[in-house]
Amino acid sequence: MKHNVKASNTDGIDHDEDRRLLFDYAFEAAPIGIALVDTLGRVLRANDSFSRIVGLSSSELDSKPFQDFTHPEDLNIDLELFGEVLDGRRNGYRLEKRYLKPDGTVVPTMLTVTAMRNPQGQVIRFISQIEDMTEQKRAERQLAERAAQLELAMEAIRGGFWHMDVESLRFETSAKLAEFIGGPGTPPLDLQGYLDHIEIRDRAGATLAPLVEGKVDQSVAEYRLDTSRGERWMRCDRRLLRDPKGNPLRIVGAVIDFTDEHNRLQQLETSAETDALTALLNRRGLLKHFLKSTFVSGCGLLTVDLDGFKAVNDLHGHAAGDGVLIETANRLISAVGKQGVVSRMGGDEFVIAVDVAQAAFEDIAARIVTSLARPILLPEASVIARASVGGAWSFQKPASLESFAKIADMQLYEAKAAGKNTWRIKAL
Repeated sequence: MKHNVKASNTDGIDHDEDRRLLFDYAFEAAPIGIALVDTLGRVLRANDSFSRIVGLSSSELDSKPFQDFTHPEDLNIDLELFGEVLDGRRNGYRLEKRYLKPDGTVVPTMLTVTAMRNPQGQVIRFISQIEDMTEQKRAERQLAERAAQLELAMEAIRGGFWHMDVESLRFETSAKLAEFIGGPGTPPLDLQGYLDHIEIRDRAGATLAPLVEGKVDQSVAEYRLDTSRGERWMRCDRRLLRDPKGNPLRIVGAVIDFTDEHNRLQQLETSAETDALTALLNRRGLLKHFLKSTFVSGCGLLTVDLDGFKAVNDLHGHAAGDGVLIETANRLISAVGKQGVVSRMGGDEFVIAVDVAQAAFEDIAARIVTSLARPILLPEASVIARASVGGAWSFQKPASLESFAKIADMQLYEAKAAGKNTWRIKAL
């Protein structure tokens, strides 16, 4: 049995040589720089990765002190830590350190130094591992530049950021957004504090539920926000961040004040839907109103045509004609009141949509005829335009404004055929 044990220990394999070969292979093949350094700081051995980092060949590095290729600004702290290891106050150290290549290129690295000791505990060698951080530092600089650019952009605009943890639903605004809402010194707001400042009619559109549930990865909401500057229109771009398994992790939002842009768009939309002369709705504006309206008492449509408008234009000129159209618009608004809207289709044709019962609808038609039969006093003269009115009424809102208007037009022709200055209505 002793013979077998001895045979096991003397099987012909040199284990020390094995370990040396493994060390040599790991040393040379390592993707990071590795160097053996003596107690004076001289390089005893270095792998190719370290040679590439410092720009020196193995032969050039042989016995070369690390001080010779260390960035001057990093040398003192490196020597100080090196000395503490020699004094026994530490067994190693880790340091962000820059090396200088012969051509002056600065190489940022992460240096990890470990002492190798003899059985008596004395330091006999240092083994240094050097990670080239050039790409990492470049990425950090780019990230810092983007962050600085974003910060400058946010300083130039009104608004800020918020973020929310999906699991805990913990929500917090940035300090800048909190100050935008509440003024200087306002602390960051939680979810309820932020929601309290959103116009109640806009809160449904600002919900985060689809993002929290992971149904969408990003969305945009526009809402009115009560701020220290008054009510402002805000555009909020929200984005969902997921964990490696794809589960919702965090939601971030960028909130920007776009009140001026919103108001400009509203003005453009109003201009596109408004008659320039009378400030009434035009054809497009009437259609939009009709499509979004819910008629409760009944849906009525009146077509009004001035009987004597051409004569006014021919006798007194277009300025007088414009005056007649403007006064007609005012009288129609007065006759309709809050029960509907008045629009001008062009020329001397007006269309009125009202939400009233049939009897009230007939009363409005009669009031219009009576009102427009009165003289219109212009700088040029006193004129009487008079009007013929045709109408269509239905208890339910018709599916098509165009087909409904054709019925009203047919009634207008009947009113004109009856001698003008009167009205005709058809109930469906």
